[in-house]
Amino acid sequence: MSCCAPGAGTVADSGRVKPDLALNQEIRLASRRLGNSIIETDLSVPTVRCGACIQAIEAALGKLDRVEGARVNLSTKRVTVRWREGEVPPIIATLEGLGYPAHLFETDGHEKDGTLSELVRAVAVAGFAAGNIMLLSVSVWSGAVGATRDLFHWVSALIAIPALAFAGGIFFRSAWNALRHGRMNMDVPIAVGVSLTYAMSLYETVNHGEHAYFDASASLLFFLLIGRTLDHVLRERARTAVKGLSRLEARGAMVLRDDGARDYLPVGEIEPGMRVLIAAGQRIPVDGRIVRGSSDFDCSLVSGESKPRAVVSGETVQAGMLNLTGPLTVEATAAAKDSFLAEMVRLLEAAEGGRAHYRRIADRVSALYAPVVHLTAFATFLVWLAASGDWHRAMTIAIAVLIITCPCALGLAVPIVQVVAARRLFDNGIMVKDGSALERLAAIDTAVFDKTGTLTLGKPRLVNRSSIHPATLAIAAAMSAHSRHPLAQAIAGLASPAAQPTFNEVREHPGFGIEATAAGSTWRLGRQGWAGCKDRNDAEGKLGETVLTRNGRIVAFFEFEDALRADADTAIARLKHAGLTVEMLSGDTVVACAQVADALQLDRFTPALVPSGKVERIRQLANDGHRVLMVGDGLNDTPALGAAHVSIAPATAADIGRNAADFVFFRESLLALPLALDVSRMAGRLVRQNIAIAIVYNAIAVPIAILGHVTPLIAAIAMSASSLLVIGNALRLQSLAPAEVTMAPSATRSGIRAWVRPS
Repeated sequence: MSCCAPGAGTVADSGRVKPDLALNQEIRLASRRLGNSIIETDLSVPTVRCGACIQAIEAALGKLDRVEGARVNLSTKRVTVRWREGEVPPIIATLEGLGYPAHLFETDGHEKDGTLSELVRAVAVAGFAAGNIMLLSVSVWSGAVGATRDLFHWVSALIAIPALAFAGGIFFRSAWNALRHGRMNMDVPIAVGVSLTYAMSLYETVNHGEHAYFDASASLLFFLLIGRTLDHVLRERARTAVKGLSRLEARGAMVLRDDGARDYLPVGEIEPGMRVLIAAGQRIPVDGRIVRGSSDFDCSLVSGESKPRAVVSGETVQAGMLNLTGPLTVEATAAAKDSFLAEMVRLLEAAEGGRAHYRRIADRVSALYAPVVHLTAFATFLVWLAASGDWHRAMTIAIAVLIITCPCALGLAVPIVQVVAARRLFDNGIMVKDGSALERLAAIDTAVFDKTGTLTLGKPRLVNRSSIHPATLAIAAAMSAHSRHPLAQAIAGLASPAAQPTFNEVREHPGFGIEATAAGSTWRLGRQGWAGCKDRNDAEGKLGETVLTRNGRIVAFFEFEDALRADADTAIARLKHAGLTVEMLSGDTVVACAQVADALQLDRFTPALVPSGKVERIRQLANDGHRVLMVGDGLNDTPALGAAHVSIAPATAADIGRNAADFVFFRESLLALPLALDVSRMAGRLVRQNIAIAIVYNAIAVPIAILGHVTPLIAAIAMSASSLLVIGNALRLQSLAPAEVTMAPSATRSGIRAWVRPS
């Protein structure tokens, strides 16, 4: 909620500044060439905290020679700078001059969150100090006088020192850095108020004064740090998406040399033209072209296709696809940084960067807080000094004004509602990953769904088992046990173990099916055109269906369905009732999409989309003034999840899909969506009420404090009371759960049947 960048730093080894030539060389090596003599460099700026940081950085870098533009990603704390080829602009030096130390960005999903640890420790120290000082203050309020009162004041002063030095250091460093670089932020009045309160209290203690306000300074820090910690936790959840993409990328691959030697190389060292060996069960590390072998590919995470795709020599493949059945030799056509996964990272970061300028309600309300509070307190001091001539009284009243206007209630207004709402949703199987998502979800007017794995379960299921003879099913199940193909896995295990036959030989033909021999018979399970059909009168069906044949004669057809998620129709109906337009974007075929759209009565659907196509459609809706909710589960949905106004993914989604989404629902039922929408709208109302409470509190309390009717202690109590009032109002959300929306599973489940093949 505030800019709190620490002091300027440098890119250094062992504390020493690197020579400009060495630093420029590192920047060049880590940069990407985009064409037209444009180079793109990513820098990590850990101290970026809010919209003011973003504006300052982008404006300063944009003024540098040869810099075409800069974009700050608040979620990943990354600054992307595009500059014209030539001498490296002084990017890092400029950032350091602003008070934002920077270094080259390195994707590492294992670093610890040091800021959160510091905040938690600070809350503990401030809470311990505030509680103990308050106990001593009770004795003073009860009538302690003279030496006893002075003793309690001195003990309180000693207890308050670590609270101010450690817990208050978070605000003091931020305030000093802002002032040192000619800026103001919300931490400046906090630092001034806490420091003056302690100084005045110490003055009173030294001079045997009746009142000291050490409890006020410690309580201020405690409540402010609670709000800061809640805000940090919810913001940090948005930083894991790009890290998830990096973890999905293969770390290396076996490269086949021209002389036949095999070397394992890190994926970053694989260059175009190299031949890479891909075993069954491995993901493709880089974009390439198959030069030897055939197989089945699971493309669901990349393209959204619900059924495996048969690939043969000469076809192109993309990084991230999963090789299911056969070994392949792939010739790389692009380096890792130019692969499909790298493009996904850039699309996601572009989407996050656009959303990084989002302002929370509390940030907008408190934009002018710091200068107004300082001017008010200073004017109060001058007026009272001129009116009474008593600098001590004038200072005490000015401090009371600073304390009573402290943004505790305003700071808690948003995060406390987010925490209560997040708990409400978690109890119903929904996890909130980004606090601002609740506000964004409440504002949506359009819901966009992926198909496979989202509206449907994405898992094939045999639906005509009853029409297949048990002995025949046992043979098919025994053959399927030797394959990783999704349709084979749907058949495997359906027959009784006691009825499992044995085969002399079982061999899988990638892209076609499974062949087995037993007792002089040849069995084939797979595509009808490959398995053979000497006698088409044995069964009826269409060419391309999954069949089991014996010596070329069809003995069984296998029909599969991709079942809709539980309550999908009810969930869609409730979203429409809530005023939303619902459409589906999928990489699957027109036929498969039309079946789902008809079953759920969707307003619109678009099939055969690549990931960038989904992003383009969402941007089109946004340009038309719509606020879009994206619901998806695959790797191919990740950029769309990031580009949408708000996003939701099921727990069965790919890791990167879950990381990119703002919400994750853990239960199979899609009723999680209208429930989340209803709770978010309630949370929005409570946020507005909390902000109104904070504004009304200041409108009433500030004039009273200016008139001199409030001591710093009463100001601290009033500030705490306003914070408790905001917290109590947020807790109302626990009893305001939508009665009409339940998470009970539907009594019936519908399925979309499709004749598919293991190809």
